[in-house]
Amino acid sequence: MADSPNLSEPPGTDGGVGTGDAGAGEGRVRWRRFALLTVPAVAVTAGLGIALAQGALAASFAVSGQQFKVSAKSLEGEGFAQYGSVDVNARQELIPVAVTAIREAKLNSLCQSVVTTLPMIGDISLNLTAGQKKPVEATNLFVDATQLSGDAVFTNIEIGRDASTLDKGPAEAQGMQDLFAQQADTVSITGLQQTAWATNAGTFKLSGLSMNISKGKKECF
Repeated sequence: MADSPNLSEPPGTDGGVGTGDAGAGEGRVRWRRFALLTVPAVAVTAGLGIALAQGALAASFAVSGQQFKVSAKSLEGEGFAQYGSVDVNARQELIPVAVTAIREAKLNSLCQSVVTTLPMIGDISLNLTAGQKKPVEATNLFVDATQLSGDAVFTNIEIGRDASTLDKGPAEAQGMQDLFAQQADTVSITGLQQTAWATNAGTFKLSGLSMNISKGKKECF
């Protein structure tokens, strides 16, 4: 009977499949190379874990499973900063977002909407409006968005600044080191439309607030 193969060590000199036999490596993985490929992904995950532990990610709460839409006729802000970050939902899943932070903001004709689909009922819309006559006022405003559009004007804008060194927006408006960011002294946006996961604010004054729930899909845009 032939000797049983030695299973304690894989063949080859690089910790993987040997190259001496034709076809010997088919369907197998060179584990050392595999480890090298997975190191970056592991490092990113570890970095996000550290950021989570330090509270350095975007929203300070677990976000829901629904995005909402926000629109405004115009927005005027002082102390603008924008950078990439990550939200976390109740399942501890990571959600990439672009954080827009404004130290002081005024919004005219604000609209916020979210649509929920329920079994046996269908779509249910929650709509909130404010600032039709007097602007909505917010301080230390943070919006974790996945989409933003409108006509924007910035003053003294800095594009490509390290996210960890931002100093024009709210004091807490800083991202992770080496990540792209931008900031400006002021921002003016007309025809604002954005889709977001979360909004935080130090103060949020809603003049002429109106909220209603209706059947069907009724969104701000």
